[in-house]
Amino acid sequence: RARSGRGGGVNIIVMNAVLEACVSCGDVDLAVQLFDEMRGPMGCGVDGVSYGILLKGLGIARRIDEAFEILESVEKDTSDGSPRLSPHLLCGFLNALIEAGDMRRANALVARFRQVLYEGQSVLLYNLLMKGYIKSNFPLGALTVKDEILRQGLKPDRLTYNTIIFACVKSAEIEKAFQFLEDMKDEAKRDDNPELLPDAVTYTTLLKGLGNSQDLYSVLKIVVEMKSSLVSIDRTAYTAMADAFLACGSIDGALCIFGEIIKQAGDNKDLRPKPHLYLSIMRAFATIGDFDMVRRLKERMWPDSVGSISRSAKQEADELLMEAAINNNQVDVARRLLRRIVNGKEHFSWRSRVGLVALKVETLSGFTNSPLRPHVFPQILLNDPVEKYMIPFRESRPLGADLILENVAMRFLKDSAVPLVNDWGSCVGIVHSRDCTKV
Repeated sequence: RARSGRGGGVNIIVMNAVLEACVSCGDVDLAVQLFDEMRGPMGCGVDGVSYGILLKGLGIARRIDEAFEILESVEKDTSDGSPRLSPHLLCGFLNALIEAGDMRRANALVARFRQVLYEGQSVLLYNLLMKGYIKSNFPLGALTVKDEILRQGLKPDRLTYNTIIFACVKSAEIEKAFQFLEDMKDEAKRDDNPELLPDAVTYTTLLKGLGNSQDLYSVLKIVVEMKSSLVSIDRTAYTAMADAFLACGSIDGALCIFGEIIKQAGDNKDLRPKPHLYLSIMRAFATIGDFDMVRRLKERMWPDSVGSISRSAKQEADELLMEAAINNNQVDVARRLLRRIVNGKEHFSWRSRVGLVALKVETLSGFTNSPLRPHVFPQILLNDPVEKYMIPFRESRPLGADLILENVAMRFLKDSAVPLVNDWGSCVGIVHSRDCTKV
């Protein structure tokens, strides 16, 4: 707008870049407004790229009907700029539907414009569809897409295999994932195509699945294969190795990988680990009560890790140190750490990891040494049995579970909680007044 105000010309390439910026920032309304200005009498015009960007934005914003109206106008050749239906025009919109997990509309789009989308016989479309099945509740649907690729006489590329392996891992079908890994290597060797060999993404995907299934032997096998191959092992790959070892309960294996990262990071700053890896190893040592190791890792996380350390990461480091202390029977140390955590934290759930550790600290500290200052009701003797303070069930005047809430709403003016009974008089639950938000 500044350039236009100074009398400078703004061509369609510049305006398409601005249109893309609006979509990337999530301001689809502004993108639509800009698109209308471009195709107006004073605008620079629109082309196929403009339509592709707008369709992608409408897909992201879930404005599906508007997107299909535009596609119909392009199909009937009644749209400004006379864009041609092409795979490039449709793929942005298709990808937006797939990212949203809307496979029903994605398949409808493919069915309607199948002839256009299959133009050029590229595997790009099939890779997109496989990604959509992974995002849906049927990841193994990606395998049927691979069959369709072969029926069309196309060659799966590395992305195709990586997507299929990820689908198998997500479905806990590790044996199938390994079979596709072998197919990938065999096809690369048969066709003398190094572009089809497994890369770091392939192996890190497999490591995640093996960690979930706690298959330590296979994790070791994959790590050895990665190190003996031509794969470039980056920070993400090293972190995946360490996470897989930890998931299998092998702290020693994770430490070996961690040591290798630290050693190589001296020559390659891009390998410096992120705080995530420190916290993962600290969790393992906190569980077994190795207080000194957790403390050393916490101290080194600040100078040796790369990237910003979030507030939640700092809090978790303190909490893990407290957990290590209590698991090492250092109750006084754990109590001091808990006091520091309570002072720096607005609240935490008793069901969370830190809450369960805090509960253990409270139990071992007793009421007199508690850092949380528990309130003991004077009218209750802690040595009395619980039933002494209970009222008979019938005195609580339970309600029938089949009653309509609206008809008994006045009951909650007096009672904060009301028990429910079934037709046989058995208690089936409790309704709390604070949950009746619409009454």
